[in-house]
Amino acid sequence: MGKEELMKKLAEKIRSCRKCPLGELRTNTVPGAGSYEAKVMFVGEAPGYWEDQKGLPFVGRAGKVLDELLAEIGLKREDVYITNIIKCRPPDNRDPTEDEIKACSPYLDRQIDIIKPKVIVPLGRHSMRYILEKFGFDTEPISKIHGKTFEAHTLFGKIVIMPMYHPAVALYRPTLREELMKDFHKLKTLIGESL
Repeated sequence: MGKEELMKKLAEKIRSCRKCPLGELRTNTVPGAGSYEAKVMFVGEAPGYWEDQKGLPFVGRAGKVLDELLAEIGLKREDVYITNIIKCRPPDNRDPTEDEIKACSPYLDRQIDIIKPKVIVPLGRHSMRYILEKFGFDTEPISKIHGKTFEAHTLFGKIVIMPMYHPAVALYRPTLREELMKDFHKLKTLIGESL
């Protein structure tokens, strides 16, 4: 079975999921979007209002920032795969809970297994913590480790993990936009070296 078929089946599972209360509150599930052949996977935290409305990741204000950052390093959404740990919107855009992450993360794990990215970019502290712990790394505050790389070894080869601030940070702390931009330029170098 090809990647497209596997991802379609997974999206159907996500659509019918009721493993946590968010399944009752959502308008749409937000499995992810982009290339199933992507070498780079971005993992956000949870859908917001617009993502819940449209069923697509990063389509609100933070998504516009992400698009600008991608364009800055010569990438488009179609070149990468974008998803979140949580596939349904938490009420009032609150942070995902540990129980929600535990219930929903097997879907993300499956996406990683299907796509087999070379680079995973966790966006935000919840995503960073989940991804680093999944691959056996200790975590520190995102302010200390954003833009650093961690090398994980999987059954399908090496994955480089590069945590970054969530793009929304550029909206409410504009001074961090420059940090994000620097990290994206590091990502561009990393892509050039490892892919």
